[in-house]
Amino acid sequence: MSATFHSGGCQCGAIRFRASSFGRSSICHCRMCQKAFGGIFGALVTAHDLEWTRGSPRRFASSNRAQRGFCADCGTPLTFETGGPLEIAVGTFDDPTVVAPTIQVNPTDKVSFFDGLCALPTRKNGAEPNAEAFKASIISFQHPDHDTTQWPPRDRR
Repeated sequence: MSATFHSGGCQCGAIRFRASSFGRSSICHCRMCQKAFGGIFGALVTAHDLEWTRGSPRRFASSNRAQRGFCADCGTPLTFETGGPLEIAVGTFDDPTVVAPTIQVNPTDKVSFFDGLCALPTRKNGAEPNAEAFKASIISFQHPDHDTTQWPPRDRR
């Protein structure tokens, strides 16, 4: 029986990966993850058989015990590495639902408003026509959520 591989990569497409064997997927609330992801948490999954299929991350030593991999071209956070199994950012998978987080870790650094986020109101379609017109005018240069033989496309302007 062959393994099912799940692929992913950075926003610009300079780095791509695939893996088929995963450990725990978590949301980390530590301050280092907040800074590294530029958000209020980092979502990471252990990948036991990760293979870089295009490019490779540049790394930053975020502490004496860990380094973090990222795309040097677009800045996408990719990995958390401590010398054990490598952890990869959940949001970089083409289909993040295959590695959905199952636990939250480091709750002492959790921002105070995190638990209430799902209770925030949702902007309804049509509520802000200018914002919707702006969104409709966007032409994405982001790498698509699947592997490509060549990137960027030759006809991109």
